[in-house]
Amino acid sequence: MQPLIILPTYNEKENLKAIIREILAVGIDGLQIMVVDDGSPDGTGQIADRLAQENSKISVLHRTKKEGLGRAYVAGFKKALTNPNITHIFEMDADFSHQPKYIPDFLAMAKTHDLVLGSRNIPGGGVENWNWFRRFISWSANTMVRRILNIPVYDLTGGFKCWSRKVLEALDLDNVESSGYNFQIELTYKAYKKGFKIGETPIVFVERRAGASKFNSGIMIESLLKVIKLRFQKIK
Repeated sequence: MQPLIILPTYNEKENLKAIIREILAVGIDGLQIMVVDDGSPDGTGQIADRLAQENSKISVLHRTKKEGLGRAYVAGFKKALTNPNITHIFEMDADFSHQPKYIPDFLAMAKTHDLVLGSRNIPGGGVENWNWFRRFISWSANTMVRRILNIPVYDLTGGFKCWSRKVLEALDLDNVESSGYNFQIELTYKAYKKGFKIGETPIVFVERRAGASKFNSGIMIESLLKVIKLRFQKIK
């Protein structure tokens, strides 16, 4: 295996250097990191460039403006797939809500699964530093989406994932409709409908260490509206 971790960033100068240091400390042979920065005004992109100059395992993809998490990941996926040596591609937040210590668990399950999801909603998983209301919203959203889409996955809205190269090559990345957090639901559902084997490994999601959360009511509304449309789409 030769995995690559994509870290989408927007104003993550307080976290970037530390999260990269912890990822590399896990000690996975051949692991690479790609920072996809959406023109952060706080200088995150410049920090990423300096880190890349210091370590050949790190690369940077600069985008000129913020267009949503989904667009950043699609750009990263396409860039990663130009390297024929990359076998697995991770989605991972740069704010420490996704803990690097779980990376080996993903790769172990990836030996027998095409897509591995980090799940907060299976035994061993959970969340830290969330109030009861946000826990309820997350649980309710996942339950509703699972039933609407009729998919045997317990954490559809999470963003810590490991994709086998062949899955991303089979998906029509140019026609991904969601640009926000509904992107996570859309791509997982399309992979499932194409018959790829999906597994879930438990993770504990920790609320970000520094900076402001990008979650808001608009994100939730987008997901609830688009998931119904997704249910009746014909997956090519």
